[in-house]
Amino acid sequence: MAFDLASQEVPSGLAGDGFVLRPITAADAEMDYAAVMESREYLLGWEQTGWPAEDFTVAANREDLVMLEERHAEGRAFTYTVTDPAGTECLGCVYFMPTDTRAFKAATITPAGGHRWDDYQAAIYYWVRRPLLGTAFDRGLLDTLGEWLARDWRLDGHLFMTSELFTQQVALIARTDLELRFTVEEPGKPGRYLAYG
Repeated sequence: MAFDLASQEVPSGLAGDGFVLRPITAADAEMDYAAVMESREYLLGWEQTGWPAEDFTVAANREDLVMLEERHAEGRAFTYTVTDPAGTECLGCVYFMPTDTRAFKAATITPAGGHRWDDYQAAIYYWVRRPLLGTAFDRGLLDTLGEWLARDWRLDGHLFMTSELFTQQVALIARTDLELRFTVEEPGKPGRYLAYG
């Protein structure tokens, strides 16, 4: 199923309990970098690409955010920064990816049960800053994202994705009513991704 949101207005953000969700921009590079590097140890397993490298810089992060901002503006994928209510500290990130993107086309996708990948339009990934990992904030963000998707997005189906190497997030999702729908093996990556719906 194509990730075609051109005919609708994509939500501009969300004010949650103790956080604000808004589209990420290149101007967020420094505060995003601080959150990324503080959380580097588990983001390596979440990303499975060697990102963020030990010598990752604010300038390199800004380049990444320019790309994410452009992709968001063009409607190809959507990235939201999670900040404190004052907008002065990055608390994490949320990514909406089309399920027909190149990475998924090259992957081995195995259903858990009778589910069909084509029935889902978007894959949602998220992470929170290290001190918030596994806390009520972490669970609250996941729950709020589910409510937001149901209320404000017009997607025919969505999946929450995580890496099996990101054991803290796998454990968090296991305590929800989300169910494993697919395992996703991308070439060259050491672990599978798990897709829940």
